[in-house]
Amino acid sequence: MAKKVAVILSGCGVFDGAEIYEATLVQLRLDEAGVEFQCMAPNVSQMHVLNHMTGEEMPETRNVLVESARLCRGNIIDLAEARAEDYDAVIVPGGFGVAKNLSSFAVDGTGMSVNEDLVNFIQAMNQQGKPVGLVCIAPALAPKLFGEGVKCTLGSDEDDAAKAVVAMGASHESCAVDEISIDETRKLVTTPAYMLAGRISEASAGISKLVEAVLARA
Repeated sequence: MAKKVAVILSGCGVFDGAEIYEATLVQLRLDEAGVEFQCMAPNVSQMHVLNHMTGEEMPETRNVLVESARLCRGNIIDLAEARAEDYDAVIVPGGFGVAKNLSSFAVDGTGMSVNEDLVNFIQAMNQQGKPVGLVCIAPALAPKLFGEGVKCTLGSDEDDAAKAVVAMGASHESCAVDEISIDETRKLVTTPAYMLAGRISEASAGISKLVEAVLARA
């Protein structure tokens, strides 16, 4: 039977939502592999809205689900309605939305909370033995999603986010931008992408390997 992959988004735009290149590359690689995928996002308000030209906060509010719909031509569902049994794997692209909208990591660091629907969905996938791919900053959520001892990468061991996941009980693996880290016990695949990438082709190399590894374990 054909595989179906869940892609969880966190808004639209690197500084306050999902990283657009990463989200697009994940969808492209899945489509090139002939795999059906469904984008989804939590129906919650963004932490804040930033002007991506200036980096300044804007006096408005936006919805994570509505903004995420921009990245998949409107083909999206509420994460709360997704059922793990309907999917063979799940991938979460990065962007600050992961740390601001899917969790409170950007504000609370190691004391962060994680969106309940995200926790429920990914833990259900994990309990069913299905692979999970986390891109860029998304592996910062790994200790909260998988527990102590989980292996993941955010690129350099010296990165503050990498130090935070270690403080939360994860095992951090230093990784080049075009490589992946795999926790075979938990079927977790991670890659640094724009934690290290300076250009889209560098992010693409690691994301391509991540998608391939996730599908191989689905």
